[in-house]
Formats: sequence, structure tokens, C-alpha cells
Amino acid sequence: MRRIAGLKELAGGCDSLLCDVWGVLHNGIASFPPAVDALLKFREVIGPVGLITNAPRPAQPIRMQLKRLGVPDEAYDLLISSGDVTRTVIAERPGAKLLHVGPDRDLPLFEGLDAVFASEEEAELVICTGLLDDTTETPDDYRPLFERLVGRDLVLVCANPDIVVERGGQLFYCAGALARLYAQMGGEAMLVGKPHAPIYDAAKRGLAEIGGERILAVGDGLPTDIRGAVENRIPVLFVTGGIHAADFGPHAAPDGERVAARLHAEGLGALGYIPALCWDGAG
Repeated sequence: MRRIAGLKELAGGCDSLLCDVWGVLHNGIASFPPAVDALLKFREVIGPVGLITNAPRPAQPIRMQLKRLGVPDEAYDLLISSGDVTRTVIAERPGAKLLHVGPDRDLPLFEGLDAVFASEEEAELVICTGLLDDTTETPDDYRPLFERLVGRDLVLVCANPDIVVERGGQLFYCAGALARLYAQMGGEAMLVGKPHAPIYDAAKRGLAEIGGERILAVGDGLPTDIRGAVENRIPVLFVTGGIHAADFGPHAAPDGERVAARLHAEGLGALGYIPALCWDGAG
């Protein structure tokens, strides 16, 4: 498995970039300056940059969050979120009665849509954006609720397929963990974010509109970023120092054989790996 020194090393084979956000550009607390610099350099030298995220919110609030964390608007041209794709799913069901499973911070997802919140008993569709309190809860806390919802044959739309997310060095459950449990209990779970096609189709269309045809993807999540790129036929650079950092040895010196073995075991491939995204250097 080839280790990449910096994004510059692969930039000649593409004309646009599709970059993951959490774990590559920031850790939920602060941005990674070398990664931000890599996006700025790519835009200056090569072409447009799109960000792709499983965040269960529309693009605008995410833009504001990125700016607060130190990722400027100038670092990218396009932002596609799982929340945006979820809004499309809801819009296709005008007037639907929704049960929202998730924290209040995700309520911007529903603004401007022809849908109404309903009680558990009256709901026609479940929209899951995460755990109510991901600092104290686990998916098992939702078993009683899910037993009732599955018993009513309600579809659960998962606005964030991530299983866990790293925040300041700790891992917290995401909506994907709830959707996995829902499916295990016999319910129908619809996932629209990475690694599934809807979010990649939207990203490809957006980049094509601004001149991006030969896309290079960058991500740190094997089941989301890497699988999503592979299944949607986009060459990808694997950032090993993100959510899987503990699996490959020292953060700055991951074991290439272990990286290759893990990719092979999961039926995946990548152009190469890099400990942390940077433009040119040791990474």
C-alpha cells in the first residue's frame, strides 16, 4: 500500500476534489490547518473542491460551523450534506407526519418543508438525525421505542449513516448506529448519506456544474468515505489518522501492511494512504 506524502502528489490525475469533513478537516473541536491549506492549494492550482458530509443538517448551518472551527469559505466551492439529501426525501412526501428522533440542534433540517411533527402514535415516517444525548445514551436505550415503531411498519430515514464520530478524541454514537439497530429489529431503514449513491449523485452533479469531471475523493471512514468512493467509482485517498487511527499503529507512522490488509479484508481499495491530509510534506 503506497503512502502519499501530500495531496499534491495525486493532484495531477484529477480536476476536482471531493473531501470528507469530520476527521479530515476537523475533529469537532478545531480544524486541522495543514488539511485546510491543502484545500486552498488545490483550489489555487487544480480546480474546484467539494465537501461531502454525513451531517444531518442543511449546508448553511454547516458552513457557519466550519467557519467557527477554522475552515474558511475560500477553502471549498460546494458543500453537500446528508441533511440536504434527507430534505429531498421529505419533500417527496408533502404533508407527511414526521416523528423526529434526534437532538433539537438538528431542527434546521426541517425548515421550509411541507411536513409536520407528530406524536409517535400518529407519525407516518421516522426521521432519525442522532441520539437525543450522545454523551450519555447508547442505541440500546432506543429499543423500547423501536419495538413500537417496527410494530407499526414505519420507515426510518437515517439522516446520518455514520455509526460513530470522533469529537475531541472521544467516540460518540451517530444516527447510523440507531438505523443499524432498527434494521436488526426487523424495521426498514433508509440511508441516504455516505456510502450510498444519492449523496454521491448530488455531489457529482454539483462538481460537474463548476467544471469538475475527474474527481478525487479524500476520506477517513472505511464504511462511509472509502466504501462510498469505491462503490460510486471515484478514486480515493485514505486518511488513516482519522476515526481508524488506533488500528494502524503510531498516528504519524501507520503500518502500510496493516492498512493494506484492512482494505483487502473489507473488499476496498485506495490510491494510497496518508496519516493526515496536507498539500506537500510528511503528512
